[in-house]
Parts: sequence; structure tokens; C-alpha cells
Amino acid sequence: MKRIRYSRFFTSPYFLIFNHLLRWTLLTIPVAVVIGGVVALFLWLLNLAIHYRFAHPWLLYLLPLAGVIIHVVYKLYGKSSERGNNLIMDEIHEPGGGVPKRMAPLVLGATVFTHLFGGSAGREGTAVQIGGSIADFFGRLFKLNAKDSRTVLIAGVAAGFGAVFGTPLAGTIFAIEVLAVGRLQYDAIIPCLIASIFADQTVAMLGIHHTAYHIAPFITKSPLNVSFIHFDYFLLAKIILASVLFGLTSYLFAEMVHGIKDLSLRLIKTTWLIPIVGGIIIIGLTLLLGRQDYLSLGVDAQFANSVTIPSAFHQGGADTWSWLWKIIYTTVTLGTGFKGGEVTPLFYIGATLGNTLSQLLNAPVGLFAALGFIAVFSGATNTPLACTFMGIELFGGEYALYFAVACFTAYFFSGHSGIYSAQRIAIPKIFDPHYAAETSIGQSIKRRRRMVNHRLAQYKERIAKNK
Repeated sequence: MKRIRYSRFFTSPYFLIFNHLLRWTLLTIPVAVVIGGVVALFLWLLNLAIHYRFAHPWLLYLLPLAGVIIHVVYKLYGKSSERGNNLIMDEIHEPGGGVPKRMAPLVLGATVFTHLFGGSAGREGTAVQIGGSIADFFGRLFKLNAKDSRTVLIAGVAAGFGAVFGTPLAGTIFAIEVLAVGRLQYDAIIPCLIASIFADQTVAMLGIHHTAYHIAPFITKSPLNVSFIHFDYFLLAKIILASVLFGLTSYLFAEMVHGIKDLSLRLIKTTWLIPIVGGIIIIGLTLLLGRQDYLSLGVDAQFANSVTIPSAFHQGGADTWSWLWKIIYTTVTLGTGFKGGEVTPLFYIGATLGNTLSQLLNAPVGLFAALGFIAVFSGATNTPLACTFMGIELFGGEYALYFAVACFTAYFFSGHSGIYSAQRIAIPKIFDPHYAAETSIGQSIKRRRRMVNHRLAQYKERIAKNK
């Protein structure tokens, strides 16, 4: 009788759930702690590199040489790691050769090197690649099967993202949302949550602090003098209009990143010359503008009146075209072979664009900077849910409704584009035969370009006939 009871207990759904959660907790914590430690090292080195360049502005003139060094190192030691985040996504979708162990140290060093010499890049891509590389190593160490290896790899992405920005909840949602447009990978949500929390806590315990942002209080009231309406619908309408522009900006950024990379490879056959050209363009733009505000991350101020992400939250904290200059700087940097992420530059682009739009629409500056901060990121990565949670974690929950409206509006208006070419389209944003389910963003971009080229050819043919 007792044996039957024990048998029922060990096969009950409650015991199986407990066993599943305990197993993944024990598996994930060491992975997350190691990722958090490496991300903390990365953030510390990155901060040192950026402030060292602040003290030695002449380092910018060595940017072309730095690009060649990065190119040569990757050709010699990291050829299989060049695809970065897209390699990790492909490995999650279709497990194959695994993620190279050398990816973490290579991308860490190359990103710090890029920022030391003034390249305009971010840090999210590096943290995600660190997380994926370390998670894959632990998956092999623990001799996990293909399904569990996939789960721990997704958890590694969550740990890297949550740790680098100090947003563990957004990191969790980002990892399960970014893989496929329109579909969440809920089977990995518990390992992702555990990994993101422990990685973030590890970074905090190692004394690394994240930038704090603040939305200045403002008064909202309905312009209609009726007692039952307590919501400012005019402000909401302004937010929707701004969010359409945020989404279009996301589209522009994604297309420029892919376009500059393709154009560089097409025009410059000697590949080591590509980063030289990119570096020279960045130097030329900086000399033309007479300021270094658009180099590197754009978080810390080099000079008292520098345009940064924090300054964009205040009146007069950004120039009218700061967002466009940052797009140009970052797409040239990343499109010509330098290493780093895209997300922090997207924060900069969104916050400065929000600052500009707040002046045009007579809206609260801090709120619109925050909306742009998360909405441009949402459109470029197709992760509106993660970006909504990021807004809540960074700016507080008071304006959660506005955050959601901005992120989902930008998500739709960014179209079937994105910065990650390996991202799958699980459920198209609109019903259109051109966007089949499970097509990747990269395939979608290629198909769209073929259609444009075909129409241009038809147009030229029509003109020739009329002549």
C-alpha cells in the first residue's frame, strides 16, 4: 500500500513540476553567475576605454587602424564567430555546430577596442554573445541533450541582456520574444528568469552600477470638462503619432545597417579596406560637425554641453538632428566591420528623437524621451513586450500604458525589418503573401530588395520603350 502511495507521489504532476524547477534552478544558477561576472568585467573595461578616449581625443584618428586589427583577428581566430547574435539565433532554431568558445573573449575585446578608438556602437550584442557562448560551453560540460542545450542557450541570452542593462525582467522577456516575430518561447521562461535575475545580481554585487533615468513629473488632464473622463486623450494621440515616427526610424536604422554592410562588400573587394573606409568616414564626420557627441555609447558626457541619452530627458538636451547623426555614425561603424551592439545607440536615437518631437508636439520632454528610448528599440528588434517591461523597470510603472502604446505602435510601423537577420517571422505583422510564416528577417529583406529591383527594371524598360 505504501509503495503505491510513493509511486503516485513521484508520478504526480506537482512532484514533476517541482523536480523540473529544481533541476533548472541548479543548472542555471552557475551559468548565470559566470555570465554576470564576465559581463561585469566587460562593463568595467568598456567604461575604462571610453573615459580613456575622453582624456585622449587623438585616439579617434587611429580608428581605421583599429578596424583593420579587428578584421585580421576575426579572420585568423573568429571566422565562425563573425555572425554574432545571428549565429546564436540560428543555433537555437536549428542546433548544429554549436557556439564557438572563443566568441566571448573575441567579441569582448573587439567591442572594447571599438569604443577605445571612438567607434559608435553599443554593448547589448556583446553581452548576448558572451551569454550565448558561456551557456553553450556549460551545455556541453553538463552533457545536455539537444532540447536542454537549446533552453540553456536561450537562458544565456536572457542573462547577458538582463545583466548588461540591469533589467532582469526585460531580459527574460527579450530572450523568449526575440527569436521569432509574433511568438513567445514559453518553454524556456523559468530558466530565463532565473538566469537573468542571478546574472543581474552578480553584476550588482561586483560593484557595477547602471545609469539611472528619470521622467520629470508633469500634469495630465482631459481638455473636456466632464467628470467621468480622467484621461488625456490628446496626449495619447500625440504619443501614437510620435510612435509611428519611432517605428519608421527603427526601419531606417535596420535597413541602413544591412544596406551599408552589403554595399561595402559589393564596392570594396579587398575586405580589410572596408573598416579603413568606415573609420575615415567617422573621422571626417566628426571634423565636419566639430563635436564628438555621436561617438561611442553616448551615455557619459565628454563635455558639459554634450548630447547624451541622460541629457535628452531635459529641455534643450538634444539638437534637432541628433538622432539622425547617431543613425549615420552607428550604421557606418557596424556596417563596416567594427564590433558592438545596436541597442544603446537605438536608445540614444530614440531618446533624442523623442526630445525633438516633444518640442514640435508641445509634449512632456522626459516622457517622450523615455518613449523614444524604448519604442525605437522595440521596432528595430521586434520585441514590443520586452521593451514595455524595460520601460517599467527603468522609468517606473506610472506610465506603463503609454509605454505599451508606444512600443506596439512602433513595432507595427517598423514593418518586417529588424537588426537581427536570423530572427524568424513566426506570425507576420500583417496578412500578406510576401511574408510567409517562418521566413527569416534576412530572407524578407532580400525578397523585398528583389521586388524593388524588379520594379525598377520594369520602370526603366517602360521609359526605354517610350523613347
